[in-house]
Amino acid sequence: MDKQIIGIDIGGTNIKLGLLNVKGDILNRWEIPTVRGKEIKHIWESVLSKVSKNDIENNILGIGVGAPGFVDGDSGIVFEAVNLGWKNFELGKLLSTKFSLPVVVENDANLAALGEYWKGAGDRVENLIFITLGTGVGSGIIANGSILNGENGTAGEIGHIIVDPNGYPCNCGRVGCLDTISSATGIVRQAKEKVKENPSCSLAHYLNTRGSIDAKDIFTQARNGDPDCIDILEYTAEMLGKALANAAAIINPSKIIIGGGVSQAGEQLLNLTKKYFIQYSLGRIGEVTNIEIAKLGNNAGIIGAAYLVAGQRDRSLVPQDSCHK
Repeated sequence: MDKQIIGIDIGGTNIKLGLLNVKGDILNRWEIPTVRGKEIKHIWESVLSKVSKNDIENNILGIGVGAPGFVDGDSGIVFEAVNLGWKNFELGKLLSTKFSLPVVVENDANLAALGEYWKGAGDRVENLIFITLGTGVGSGIIANGSILNGENGTAGEIGHIIVDPNGYPCNCGRVGCLDTISSATGIVRQAKEKVKENPSCSLAHYLNTRGSIDAKDIFTQARNGDPDCIDILEYTAEMLGKALANAAAIINPSKIIIGGGVSQAGEQLLNLTKKYFIQYSLGRIGEVTNIEIAKLGNNAGIIGAAYLVAGQRDRSLVPQDSCHK
C-alpha cells in the first residue's frame, strides 16, 4: 500500500478529517462534530473507524492538523482557541502520543493557504495572500514560498487590521477590525444596524417576514436592488479591499485568494473588492496582483495539512527555507 497522510482540520463546529496520498489527493474524507475541551478521544476513535491500527503503524507517514487561534508550529502548542476552550494546549504532543506518529500542527487558515497554494487557485506562486470570510475572518500569507508565522505565530492576522476606527468593537479588544465588517457576522450586524436606523425600510420588512437574515440573504437582496443591501455590500467590499491593499504593500503578492462562505457571493463581491483594492493599493502592486476565488472549499485545510507532512519527507515539495517554522 502506498504511504498515506492523515489530515485534520479542527473547526468551531465540525472537524474535517481525511486520508490523502503524498500528492495531495483525497482518498477518504469525513467529518465529526467538534467537542470543546482538552480531550482528543473522539478524534482518535474516528480515525480508527476508518483506518486500522496496523495501517496506522505501517502505512501512515504522519498527521497534519490545523487548529484555530494562535499556534506555535514548532512545539505544536495552541496558545489560545477561545471557541474550543483551549489555552496553552499541547495538541501536537497529545496527538503524537495517541497515534505514535509524527504530528505537524499549524493555524487552520495557514493550512488552507497552503492547500490552495499546492492544489488550488494558488498555482504555487511564491507570494500569496489567502483570506477566508466565514463567521470570522481568517488569513494566511505565503511569502517567498513559505508560510509567514512571525515571532510567536501571530503573523498574517489580516482580520485584525483596523479599517474603520469609528466602527464596531472587536473580540480582540480593539475597534474597527476587518473581522467586524467583512465576516458573515459583520455583514449581518450591518444589516441589523440598518433596520435599527430605519424600521420601515425594505430590509426591515424582509427581516420581520423571515424572522432571521444571513449574509447570503443580504447578497441576494443586493442583486434584487435593495438599496440598504447594496450599501452593505459596497462597504464590506471597500473595507476588504482596503485591508488587502495594506497587507499587499508588505509582501507584494502575485495572487490574493478569497475563500470561506461569504466568498460564495462570487463575482458580486469579487469585482467590488478588486475595484477598491486597486483604489487603495500602491500602483505597482495593484498592477501585478490577481484576486481570485478559492477552488478547494472545505478541503483546503486537510490538503494543506498533507502538504506539510509530505514536504517533510520530500524536500522537492517545499522551498529550501521551509514552509513550516
